[in-house]
Amino acid sequence: MSSGLIPEHIIEAVLKHHDIVEVIGKYVHLSKLGRNMKGLCPFHSEKSPSFNVNPEKQIYKCFGCGVGGHVIRFIQEIEGYTFGEAVRHLAEEANIAFAWEQQSPEQAERQQEKEQIVGGHEFAAKLYHYILNNSAEGKPALDYLRSRGFTDSLIETFQIGFAPPHWDTLVQYFVKREFSLPLMEKGALIAAKSSGGYVDKFRNRIMFPIRDARGSVIAFAGRTLGNEQPKYLNSPETALFRKSRVLYNMHAARAEVKRTNQIVVFEGYADVIKAWSAGVHNSVATMGTALTEEHALLMRRSAERIVLCYDGDDAGQSAAYKNLGLLEKAGLDIKIAMLPNKLDADDYVETFGADRFRKEIIEGAVPTEKFRLLHLRRNFNMQDNEAKLRYVRTAIREVIAGIESPTGREHYLKELSSEFSAISSFETMKQETNEIREQEQKKRRNGDNNEFSWNTVRNDGTDSSPLPKLKPAYDKAERHLLYVMLQDKDVTALVQERLGDAFNDEAHAALAAYLYAFYAQGFEPDASRYMATLQDDGLERLASSILMTESDQGINDQVIEDYLRQIHKHRQQQAIERLVEERIAREKSGDIIGAARIELEILALNGKLQKR
Repeated sequence: MSSGLIPEHIIEAVLKHHDIVEVIGKYVHLSKLGRNMKGLCPFHSEKSPSFNVNPEKQIYKCFGCGVGGHVIRFIQEIEGYTFGEAVRHLAEEANIAFAWEQQSPEQAERQQEKEQIVGGHEFAAKLYHYILNNSAEGKPALDYLRSRGFTDSLIETFQIGFAPPHWDTLVQYFVKREFSLPLMEKGALIAAKSSGGYVDKFRNRIMFPIRDARGSVIAFAGRTLGNEQPKYLNSPETALFRKSRVLYNMHAARAEVKRTNQIVVFEGYADVIKAWSAGVHNSVATMGTALTEEHALLMRRSAERIVLCYDGDDAGQSAAYKNLGLLEKAGLDIKIAMLPNKLDADDYVETFGADRFRKEIIEGAVPTEKFRLLHLRRNFNMQDNEAKLRYVRTAIREVIAGIESPTGREHYLKELSSEFSAISSFETMKQETNEIREQEQKKRRNGDNNEFSWNTVRNDGTDSSPLPKLKPAYDKAERHLLYVMLQDKDVTALVQERLGDAFNDEAHAALAAYLYAFYAQGFEPDASRYMATLQDDGLERLASSILMTESDQGINDQVIEDYLRQIHKHRQQQAIERLVEERIAREKSGDIIGAARIELEILALNGKLQKR
């Protein structure tokens, strides 16, 4: 595929400048494994890493979900960009000058609108910040923030601002700066009046800018100074802002997240800011909205461990409990920070200080099993012996029996038996745990899909998974041959002369055709650069799979000849099968002479096969 109107030298410069390990490392925690780097795939949920990055070939491949490609394809997939948008993004990061028209007029218009709306948000953030710090109208909000422990440094770091109570302060500035008011309305910064004209969306609120992964302002969160309702107001969803896909402060937390391989998740932006002041710089928030699968996937792209630090009240703890399954499904290692006395993180830091918050709350976070047990006991009256017994049996059934590790089960059973020794002994609890596990295993063996709190694996009653189908010999030969061709121009020239596009698999034939064209343009073997010419998801996945899984061991002229012979042999076998079908049809129709002629063709082809 052509790269459209994007000059080849820009694509080449982008690929040369950006090391794929560094780019992907901003989104995925990678560890060295042999010649590759490995991590949890950012495109699907998994607990064991199957996402591979090859620094030498500058490509990636996930053997779980099948995605694969070069650095431009990765940015396309992870950011939801088109090919041209991904190239532009990488060119901007590398300060590579670019000028091309890769978009249709409609696409160009949408891109221009998006840039103007982002510009409007950036301007509004600066204006609100200026009003907070430099106006009489902003002084009450500034005094309030300082009274809540927000230092000038924090206010500056997070560009906190203030939207004055007037109806159209922002509108007037937009008019002066010649911003398009209909576009600013589209970005939810202002609202149209039924009588005509526009008013500000946010008024008389402390303003917290919300930024995307690149640090651009895309939305706002506003808080009233008093008890007006709603107390908290976020920007509505727009083309820029999707609550389910944005985490507050992720852009600033990324460096610390990468260093610690851990993210601390809060409910609101005020908690994040106070945590930042306490030295917890890997903190993010969902801004009051429910945690989503997209949030979980976004976090797992960057870290393996999560600490949930939700409010200590019943609502906060229930939300933490509810989100455990979603985070576990994403393959994250989770701990829960336990805030006492129904405090939130903001109040705790103010009351007990930064050191105690870091050491006792964040570092003292408990494993999910411990949290589930603590959360469960809230439903039982611990002053009543009958209720204590019900709690013990429920804890065993709903939490402890589901722990896969025998050591882990024994640890929590000992804790339980120590606390409730008057109710039941350790041996009795252990026996009940084993009986529950045996019952559940029997249900799964019999294909019983009844839900059980810790049974997240469904079983269809079969004894084992079906074995994968073996690939035909020609498929293996074609993949091996393409692997060598991707690294050797001379072999490619030989294959083009002897085989051309006569591969048995259409996708293999397409890869070969693109490779012939790639070398014809004067390029040297370069896997990443070649794959950038494909601009087809399926072909890039196939190419990355071939490059990651095939081996060049034992490659010589005789092996190449064997591959070519195997490919030709299959084509001839297919031709013979078609002739046999035609001969049978002729015989059935009474055309004996025609059938005899076809038989001679079959014999000739069989003769050629035997000579190979």
